[in-house]
Amino acid sequence: MWEKVQQTAKYISDKTGFTPRYGVILGSGLGSFTDEIEIEHTLNYDEIPNFPVSTVEGHSGCLVFGKIGQNNVVAMKGRFHYYEGYGMDEVTFPVRVMKALGVEKLIVSNASGGVNPFYKVGDIVLIYDHINFFPEHPLRGKNDERFGPRFVNMHEAYSRKMIAKAKEIAIGQQIDVKDGIYLGLQGPTYETMSEYRMVKILGADCVGMSTVPEVIVARHMNMEVFGLSVITDMGNEEGIETLSHDEVLQAAKMAEPKVKALIKELIIKY
Repeated sequence: MWEKVQQTAKYISDKTGFTPRYGVILGSGLGSFTDEIEIEHTLNYDEIPNFPVSTVEGHSGCLVFGKIGQNNVVAMKGRFHYYEGYGMDEVTFPVRVMKALGVEKLIVSNASGGVNPFYKVGDIVLIYDHINFFPEHPLRGKNDERFGPRFVNMHEAYSRKMIAKAKEIAIGQQIDVKDGIYLGLQGPTYETMSEYRMVKILGADCVGMSTVPEVIVARHMNMEVFGLSVITDMGNEEGIETLSHDEVLQAAKMAEPKVKALIKELIIKY
């Protein structure tokens, strides 16, 4: 894995001559965040050595390099999911490459189903913790100390300082945000009513099919992480009766202007 990461990072560096400080992973329906970037380079996934290729509608397939304010940023326009058939090494490979390129801070976004009764469709949730219910762990197997320690302390998986700054920005821009715990399931099926009840009983506020593996690997490499989720459906009879991927994308698009503004200002001011 180490050699593959270095090979990929070298290819990207040679192509772009770019050293990013921030990495951004864009979730379903949130790909137009790249409009906020002063783009300097774009690399399609299929031209990058060792990169998987996204197969999901709503997830493009390229790395976008450029500036937001004075900060160098690399954005993943389209992520990889365990349910697509990739192993966890492949799902999290881009995060390791980001670190090798120089990324210190990772911002992850996703679309999720809400179980917190105080949420509604379109809400933006700042993730302050997660519950890992994926059937495979991204750090399973022999540990390479060059990446990070065998046993990773996850007490602050999501940066409290970044969350505090995001809340300050949200107040200033009159963007309503919620706090929440995100539970990661394998997918690709949306949850049954009983599974939504399980998620709530376990103490989570929302549930989705991504983010958790990427955050674990980022923390393994001592990256500072900020995560947010857009509530695209509610885990109740009315909310899931006609739920489809198109509806998820549409709900995410409605929240996208606020998400873009929040992430942009966080990168500029933090």
